[in-house]
Amino acid sequence: MRPVLLLDPRPEWPQQFRDAAAQLRTAFADTPIHVEHMGSTAVPNLCAKPILDILLGAPDFLSITSRIPQLGALGYRYKPEHERELPERRYFSRPATDTPAVHLHAVVHDSPFWRRHLAFRDALRSDPELARQYAELKRRLATLHADDRAAYTNAKGPFIAQVLATLDASRLPT
Repeated sequence: MRPVLLLDPRPEWPQQFRDAAAQLRTAFADTPIHVEHMGSTAVPNLCAKPILDILLGAPDFLSITSRIPQLGALGYRYKPEHERELPERRYFSRPATDTPAVHLHAVVHDSPFWRRHLAFRDALRSDPELARQYAELKRRLATLHADDRAAYTNAKGPFIAQVLATLDASRLPT
C-alpha cells in the first residue's frame, strides 16, 4: 500500500486544476458538464496529498462512460471496480507526471454526491478555523495510518459527517 504523504499547500494547485479542467471540457465538448476542484488541494492553506481531486458533473452516466476513450487519451484510467463501493460515481485516475496525480470523480450533476462534496469543500473554504481543525486531524491521521491510505481516508469520515450535519439542510441531500 502507498504511504500517506501530506504536503503543505502549493500555489500551483489551482492552475493545475484549471489546466486539467480545460482538457476535460475539450473531451466533453458536445456535452454540458460542470467541473469543480474538490478535496484538500481546492482549499487555500490546507495541507493535502499531492493529488488533485476533480468533480465532473454530467447530465447522466452514459455521457460519462461514452467518453472513456477520450479520457484514456488524456491519461485517465477508468476504474469500474470502485462502483461496488460508490455506485453513484464513475472513478478515473491519472498518474503523476510533471503535474500531480488526478482523481476524477464523475457523477450526475447536482446529485447528492455532487452536493455533499462541494458543501464540504465550501465549508472549509469559508471557515479558516474549521480548515485548521481538519488540517490538524489530517496530520494526526497521516501519522497514525502512515502506511494505510484506506484507514486514513475512513478515519476522516466522522469529521466530514459532522461538518455536513451542521450545514443548512437545504444545501444537502437527505
